[in-house]
Amino acid sequence: MVIFYLMAIIFVAGILCIALEDVLKINKAAVSVGMCILLWGLVITHATGVFETNPPEYLDNYIKGFPELLSMPVAQRAMIYVEKTLVESLGDVSTTLFFVLASMAIIEVLDSHGSFRVITNSIRTRKKRSLVWLVAGITFMLSALLGNLATVIVMVAVLRKILPERADRLIFSCLVILSANAGGAWSPIGDVTTLILWTGGNLSAGHQIVHLFVPAFVMMALPAAIIGLLSFRKGEEFAELTAGDASMLPAYITPKFQTSLLSVGLFFLAMIPVFQTTISLPPYMGALLGLVVLWMMTDIKASGSTDPRASELKVSRLFSHLDLSTVFFFLGILMSVNALKTVGVLTALSNGLSSAFGNVSSIAFVLGICSSFLDNVALVAATIGMYPIQQAGEFMMNSSFWTFLAYCAVTGGSILIIGSASGVTVMGLEKIEFGYYFKKITPLAILGYLAGSGVYLLLFA
Repeated sequence: MVIFYLMAIIFVAGILCIALEDVLKINKAAVSVGMCILLWGLVITHATGVFETNPPEYLDNYIKGFPELLSMPVAQRAMIYVEKTLVESLGDVSTTLFFVLASMAIIEVLDSHGSFRVITNSIRTRKKRSLVWLVAGITFMLSALLGNLATVIVMVAVLRKILPERADRLIFSCLVILSANAGGAWSPIGDVTTLILWTGGNLSAGHQIVHLFVPAFVMMALPAAIIGLLSFRKGEEFAELTAGDASMLPAYITPKFQTSLLSVGLFFLAMIPVFQTTISLPPYMGALLGLVVLWMMTDIKASGSTDPRASELKVSRLFSHLDLSTVFFFLGILMSVNALKTVGVLTALSNGLSSAFGNVSSIAFVLGICSSFLDNVALVAATIGMYPIQQAGEFMMNSSFWTFLAYCAVTGGSILIIGSASGVTVMGLEKIEFGYYFKKITPLAILGYLAGSGVYLLLFA
């Protein structure tokens, strides 16, 4: 039917507009939500025709669960199915959105109270090669807890405080992009794509950590080693290393309190997979629990202060600082993919990919390359829709395909600076030119991507 091609064209056009956000000057959230509305509008207005001529494979199972649908006209049956699917899709997507919101709020609380200054103050070395490994290692581990997007924001702020020379800071900022995406690949909460795979039941937290830590480490370590060797001479030191001027905070926010907040925040973020595994607490509930504890800690401290700035640091005030456009972007992307899934477009696409690439590892590898210029959230969400989880086989939970896809989709975004949200963020913060990254970092990112892929396939494929 024409609607299948029209929906596919709208989706592809939307993804391209998102990739060209800086050129078109249109926020990707607006494109994402607009695309979602168009796709679901087509599903609703063409529901009868779709289900008469090319019903999705799983529609029969749905009808069997509601025998009363068989006595209804096709048009009514189709509309009931679409309405229920729309509501269910929104419910599934909302769990991801609330996790993102809670995580963003936790990071905002820590940042506004100066807790990340603890990291800045812990960096003492003046040797450039040593700092390469220190920055790469901190970013790699922090990304697994805070997520790669939040981590690059924190690390760029840290670098600005300790590196006075812009030329040096550019190299380290690019290293942060590589390390953050590598660190985000082995953690279920390290990137939105891994979060989607985890909450969708494609991967378990323990399986992902065990199977992807080493490949992700290789992806980080190989470029870091080359940057250290080629960019800096042995024994070369920075002329000056300063912590920078700290922003003024109320007197009750002491270094000890900042350390306590950071410890509590990182603890609850790290415990999210543990809570989910041991007591089946949903990830968004675990994130909200961490936010509640920080909320209580900061409010209690602020209540005993007469400083007028204390009221500005209350969590209820900090909510206005959250980037809601990011939440709307995820909403639009995930709901758009569900629209394609509802009418069976993704099933047809999966058959085409399987015909073009006989090996599922090849599919994951190619999708990783595509994530260097297309949004990896959309790619992974679409892939999940194309390949439903099986009880056994290549697409069962914790299969090599889903595991390798988690690695490829996240680390592949490092190949180009526009290939990941973390890359685009650092690009904007430090005004890094596309050509600079392409010339100096892209070859290293490709080398790391290939090395990490090779390690994974050698160990687990």
